Order: sequence, then structure tokens, then C-alpha cells
Amino acid sequence: MAAHASELEIAKKHLTDAIGDNVKHYWANLKLWFKQKISKEEFDVEARRLLAQDNVHVHNDFLLAILTRCQIIVSTPDGAGSLQWTVPTKPGKPKGKKKFSSRQKFDHRFQPQNPLCAAQPFIPREVGGEEEELRLSAHTLLLPTRGQLEARMMVTAFELGLDNVTDDAVSSMVHAVEHHLKDVLTAVVSRRKAYRLRDGHFPYAFGSDVTPQPYLKNSLAAYHSISECPPSSASLPAGPPPQVSPDEAEQQAALLLACSGDSLPAPLPPICMFDLLEALQVHRGVMPSHTMYALNMERILARLWHPSHEELEQDHVHRQRLARHDGLLVS
Repeated sequence: MAAHASELEIAKKHLTDAIGDNVKHYWANLKLWFKQKISKEEFDVEARRLLAQDNVHVHNDFLLAILTRCQIIVSTPDGAGSLQWTVPTKPGKPKGKKKFSSRQKFDHRFQPQNPLCAAQPFIPREVGGEEEELRLSAHTLLLPTRGQLEARMMVTAFELGLDNVTDDAVSSMVHAVEHHLKDVLTAVVSRRKAYRLRDGHFPYAFGSDVTPQPYLKNSLAAYHSISECPPSSASLPAGPPPQVSPDEAEQQAALLLACSGDSLPAPLPPICMFDLLEALQVHRGVMPSHTMYALNMERILARLWHPSHEELEQDHVHRQRLARHDGLLVS
């Protein structure tokens, strides 16, 4: 990995020396290509415009170094390239110069290896399908991979005048993205379903159907009496929490069910953009950056949609046709 990092730094230095003062324009065009604002052909045209005719190869070497750094390196089996053989010698016989013949015997030296161990996995493509383009996470609806994050971080580092991005920084960014997505999902779900708090701040038990009955005197007391991790007392020595026997747990669950409401809440529709908008408006601490908050709110407002009266009528007519075809009656 260090060799690939050094190759990238060398390629970046050659590119910076070849472009000179116009290196900021090159980083800006590279960022636009990563964001798919411009195509690869347009990026190459802009790079040739900034470089001289005899220095165009440094542009290709730099892109090749980035791709080599971001690709997944398939590790070869340990010990495949460092095989050592020892030739037994007879005791008492002096060592002298041995004559090596052109016909060497490999009967006891050859160790069979599977050539497919070092080969990359084969992924068949669909017949007639075009080559898959570089797609962003907004198109694939998946979290960015480690290679995608590393490529974006390298572009940002080059813009800020840094030479390289360490593996620890990429790992921290991967965990930060997962943690941020968890906070957003928690904010959305907490606005739709009831939950409980542990230690006064940690939410858990989302979507529990057991809700306290406000008209019963013992309802809230039974609801708050069940605690998976009771607070430690200052008079008691610190230790593991007391274990609840199955009979006591069953009695607590029966009491909580008896003190809860008799009707279950109506099922909710799937999470939509309106739920995300409400969650971000209520829980502003999920996105502390005002720039990111304003940008995401603008995207959410642009994608809000609800069916019109004509679309509802067409949907009702379509359901009636399907019901007549199945022999059912729809009101």
C-alpha cells in the first residue's frame, strides 16, 4: 500500500510541475468529473488545454495512479513466491563444486498450485449490456464504498494543498458516515413510533405496541418499573445488574399489558419525504452544519410529492377493474 501511495505522490508532483499556476483549475475540473457534472471527454479536453503537448502523459499517469490506489488489491497466498528447497548431502563427503546440467530435475521441488487462487473473481455481464458507468450513491441508493470515499477525500485533499490521505482518515470517514446515517434514521423513526429512554437519554424499544393507559392510576408506575439496566446505588457495591427470573419477568409483562391501552395504534404508511422533512425540522442537532442542512432541506422540498385528485380517481378505477376481474366488489 505504501508503494501505491508513493506512486500517487510522484505522479501528483509531476502533474503539478507540468501545469504550474493552473493547477487549481485542474483540481476543479477533476472534482466536477467526480461529481459527474462533466464527462470524461470534457475533462480530458480541459486537461490538454492546461498541459503542453509533450506533457499530456502526466495526466494519464496521475489518473492511473488514482485508480491503482483505489482498487481492491487481491492478496496472493502466503508463501507462494518464497519457496525454499534444501538438497540433502551425504555425511563425510567433502563439499566441492557441483556441475549443473542443463536438464534439471524438478521431481521433488515442484509444488502444485491452483492458478485460480490469484485470479480475480469473474462477474458475468448481461448479453447486450453496455459497460456500467460510474454512479453516485444518490443513484445506487447504497452507502459509498471505501474506494469511493477515498477518491473523494483525495480530490478534496489536493484542493487544500495536501499530498496524501491516510488509511486512518478513510476509516474514520466510513464510521462517521454510518454514524450520521444512524442519527438521521433514529430521528425519523422517533417521530413516528413510541420509544423508551434508558438512563434518560438513550432511546430504545422503538415501535412497542404496549402503551401506557393515562386513565389508570398504576399505568405509569408499571410502565416505568420495568428497567433492563437499573441505576446503580451509591450504597451498593458496583457489580453486574441483578438478574430477573423468568417468573418475575412474566409477571411484569402481564402487569404492563393489563395497564396498557386496549386498542393498538393504526399501522403507519412507509416512510416518505414528509417524515424526513419533519424529523429534520424538529431535530436540528442531527445536521449541525448550516450549509449541509440548507442544501438537504432544499433537495427534500424539491422532491416532495403527493397524488392529485385525478390520480386518486384513476387509482380507484384501476382497483375496481382489477376487482371485477377477480370477481370481488370494491366500494
